Amino acid sequence: MNFIRIIFLSIVLFPAVFTSQIKEKSIEEIDLKSTKKKLKKKENPAYEILQEVWKRKKSNGLSQFKDYQFDEYEKIEVDVTNIDSAFTKKKIFKDLDFVFQYADSTENGKNLTLPLYFNESIYKNFGKSDPKKQKRDIIANKSSGFSSNEVVANTAKNLYKEINIYDNILNFFNIGFTSPIAKDGFGSYEYQLLNDENVSGTDCYKIRYTPKRKDVLSLYGMVYISKQNYAVVRATIKSSRNINVNFVNGFYNELEFYNPNDSIFLPRKNYQEIQMSIFGKNDKSKSILAKRSTFFSKYSFDQNLNDDIFERETQSLSDESVQKSDDYWELERKEPLSKSEQNIYKMIDELNKVPKFKKAVKVYETLASGYFNVFDAIDIGDVYSTVGFNDVEGFRLRLGARTYFSPNDMWRAAFYTAYGFKDKQLKYGFEARKMFDRTNRFTIGAGTRRDVIQLGAQLTTDEGIMTRSFASSGVLNSGNNFNLSSVNQTSAFTAIDPFKNFTLRLDATYQTIKSANPDKFSLDYYKNGELFSEITDSKLAFSVTARPGAKFSQYGVDRYEHSTLAPTLVLKYTQGLKGVFNSDFNYSKLQFYYFQPILLKSFGRLLLNVEAGKNFSTVPLALQNVLPGNQSYSLIPNTFALLNYYEFVADEYATFHAEHHFNGKLLSYIPLIKKLKLRELVFYRTAVGSLSDASKNINATNLTLSAPNKPYYEYGFGIENIGFGNLRLLRIDFNWRGNYLENTDARKFGVKVGFQYNF
Repeated sequence: MNFIRIIFLSIVLFPAVFTSQIKEKSIEEIDLKSTKKKLKKKENPAYEILQEVWKRKKSNGLSQFKDYQFDEYEKIEVDVTNIDSAFTKKKIFKDLDFVFQYADSTENGKNLTLPLYFNESIYKNFGKSDPKKQKRDIIANKSSGFSSNEVVANTAKNLYKEINIYDNILNFFNIGFTSPIAKDGFGSYEYQLLNDENVSGTDCYKIRYTPKRKDVLSLYGMVYISKQNYAVVRATIKSSRNINVNFVNGFYNELEFYNPNDSIFLPRKNYQEIQMSIFGKNDKSKSILAKRSTFFSKYSFDQNLNDDIFERETQSLSDESVQKSDDYWELERKEPLSKSEQNIYKMIDELNKVPKFKKAVKVYETLASGYFNVFDAIDIGDVYSTVGFNDVEGFRLRLGARTYFSPNDMWRAAFYTAYGFKDKQLKYGFEARKMFDRTNRFTIGAGTRRDVIQLGAQLTTDEGIMTRSFASSGVLNSGNNFNLSSVNQTSAFTAIDPFKNFTLRLDATYQTIKSANPDKFSLDYYKNGELFSEITDSKLAFSVTARPGAKFSQYGVDRYEHSTLAPTLVLKYTQGLKGVFNSDFNYSKLQFYYFQPILLKSFGRLLLNVEAGKNFSTVPLALQNVLPGNQSYSLIPNTFALLNYYEFVADEYATFHAEHHFNGKLLSYIPLIKKLKLRELVFYRTAVGSLSDASKNINATNLTLSAPNKPYYEYGFGIENIGFGNLRLLRIDFNWRGNYLENTDARKFGVKVGFQYNF
């Protein structure tokens, strides 16, 4: 949800911003109407040139050397565009009207562009090829003065994806677009060879590309290819008009490369614009324009870099050590600031002195994070978890708080208390965490809770104290759910990252578990011939988590994660400790989790999820593997939409989820439907497992325990991108159950609804 914060901040500060639609002249217009007859691929002179590019397909030069380093200067500006005179006179701008002194006129001279945010950063990049290591050190940072400027800066940076023009697929907003120089590019684009042009002293072929179908996710622009070595010297990439991406009216990229020899290329300069609006893509609306310029310089190679460079502490954008003087910036900037860029710093400094503005920022911070900060020390929340409902507690109210001095706090404590109006019981939870080292993120923590929760809401569980499952907190659910458990838990953990994006964690837990509603749900079990209703469990859980390619900002105990296509792999081993604090059982459990998003060219995005596990011991229901059902009407990832809670229980299991998003490719062929800009998706879920007779016989529950010895499966399709204008967050799924229709209360069909906060 972090990616919409800049848009939301703009709404808070300028509520009338999104009332009608804009045409931003700075995004280069390219005529889509070709004046020449379309040629067959092999008759097109551009085809012969692109064949030479494919033969000499270059690789990023950084991978060709033992080690490398280079400097990177980045500046990001966020503007509100197309402001008219009527807008500036609205009452909401009382005491704030001075900001329009800093606005620039648009090209038509009638409207204004008001700068909203500006950030400059200087980085030093290091890398090694064998073994592969990368480090990006922030050297200097300067932001316009929001109190939450690091969050805003990271949100702005996260809008942009680093792209390689030589890749077949270009990633914008985690949506795949065919590259204009891809080998299969002629399936997506029409190419036209224009007059030669000299770019930065290099004689180039100039080729225009335009989309064959303008009603799908497509691009157009120019590529400039060196006549000497057939390298891309410059490229422009522009989205088609009315692009079917949430919040986005359009985007524009301009890439420049340095080609030192025939086999490699190095980035020289990137310029990117993203134009965003909430209500639509009409040319006259007020919009947000985010602009980013990046300059790469001072490349050096094979310097025998010391490994200490990759192990030293990483700084944060808000660290005092990266705040530099004005003289430093005057010297190190790769291009002078324009007058409007200089004025942003002055304007925000003045705004920060206005109480009305401070209140607006406070509202933004609360709604974006879910927490209300007091005294620059405590956050009250999460406000979105205040109200819940289930059949055991009835309506449930929850109040919580956490320490929060800055985004980079090295320690954090949090607590909550909750009350159920039906069971009339008070619940609580408390957790404290302390990180001792930023580089390897060595952290310890401990906590305790007494609460009513839904066991079996997920297979590979989070051992954290503050988490709570959707199943016991939802407001709308199908059927009754009395199968909740009362849990008293005390836990401690330690975690460390010996390598980047690779975490080792050890959890120690003591807990007692019993039914929260014994009249309708039993967790009874036999032990040594006696019947028990409450289980005492002491256990150790060791997990290994790998997130190759994941990107994070902020380096405190909590981190801000950028949206990427990084996979997630988790291997977890749990050992029950009989006799430790009167624990009842020895048991061993091994679990594996894998999640991977994949871009499939212009065919959309595939999400794959695999889980497998085995319980090597005989344990009662409270400690078993429960295939996660979903009796709510909400979309819940990694659950089975038509399974009831506790419908399947397994000693060993394997599950597979596949969900493919076509991004509107199919619906765009239907004449009337395509105007709605809906997107289609399909999904398939299956699970297989077994449950031994010993595991059945140890339990005295009132539930019938069984496992899906024959694979259970469900399937369906969904419609997403439902809404109006650029605000299309709603998704509806239609689910069908494939088998086990004879099970008690089996649901053959179900509809799930939810909001998706993505592009």
